[in-house]
Amino acid sequence: MKIVVLGGGISTERHVSLVSGTSVCKALRERGHKAIFVDMFLGLENYHGSLEAAFDVPDGFCGNVAIEKTAPDLEAVKASRKFKSPSRLGKNVLDICALADCVFLGLHGADGEDGKIQAALELMGVPYTGSGPLSSGMAMDKAVAKMVMESCGVLTPKGRELSYSREDIPELAESLPVPCAVKVVGGGSSIGVELPDTREQLKIALENILQFGNRVLVEEKIIGRELTVPVLDDRYLSPIEIVPPEGMSFDYVAKYQSGDEGAREICPAPISQDEKELLGQAALRLHRALGLSVYSRTDFILDKEGRAWCLEVNTLPGMTPNSLIPKAAAIDGMSYGELCEKIVSLSMAEKNKR
Repeated sequence: MKIVVLGGGISTERHVSLVSGTSVCKALRERGHKAIFVDMFLGLENYHGSLEAAFDVPDGFCGNVAIEKTAPDLEAVKASRKFKSPSRLGKNVLDICALADCVFLGLHGADGEDGKIQAALELMGVPYTGSGPLSSGMAMDKAVAKMVMESCGVLTPKGRELSYSREDIPELAESLPVPCAVKVVGGGSSIGVELPDTREQLKIALENILQFGNRVLVEEKIIGRELTVPVLDDRYLSPIEIVPPEGMSFDYVAKYQSGDEGAREICPAPISQDEKELLGQAALRLHRALGLSVYSRTDFILDKEGRAWCLEVNTLPGMTPNSLIPKAAAIDGMSYGELCEKIVSLSMAEKNKR
């Protein structure tokens, strides 16, 4: 198959997406597919051959990339683009996608998980991996996803949505409950998430978050074990426990750095069968309620009373070989390459169904 793997983009999760996308592309090429990696924002501005011939380039446009300790400098990325345009799609992106048998979405965050690129590909009649535009948009918006959780009986922390400006911060810092969790509604990879315990920390948190957006979800802070549950082909895989470094939360650095700075990911999670069933069924219920397709990953806090509190759902979770879904799939005996190929085949079947 001719497969375009879209990654990069211009979201705060750009670095993660570059690694996911190039990893998927290399795995699909090893399995015999004509896969190429295309940065959704930069496009093919450095390629000067015919678009048809692009599927035969020796390296599939896969460069060497890594996840940095800090979020990407998006203004620097914009300045580096040769194709000067207000479009968030790079040169020839839609043209090369139109020539593919399938587009593998290795994107994360804005423009990738919010349904926009899915809608564009849907209108073009191009098959793509994962969920459709509406389901993706609902899941990406944490406030909307929370309403769906509540309506389908998935336990989630109490919270409220609000929009604010810098002038509102002093009043909010005094009136909002603490401790709490403050999340920008369209964020990911723990960017735009703060966990203040005091009013002074809350004030700083609200100031920090404004750089990512002014619409946030403020939730009660639940204490417990952090677990995540992948769903693949309408069944849940092994839950994974995430243990951040001592004294740290599961932030951007803990998620993506190794060694002392990185979190430990225990798969399968050391939990009882009843707890596994509780988490798995909740993840499946939310996956179905949102109308998600093919795969997803849902994050929980398991408290000391054994209650599973749902935090959020990811429709395009990380897909590096060391990411959480590949680890859970490996427990089921599925290699990384097999997982990538299965996501493609399931998505093609879903497209034919639609």
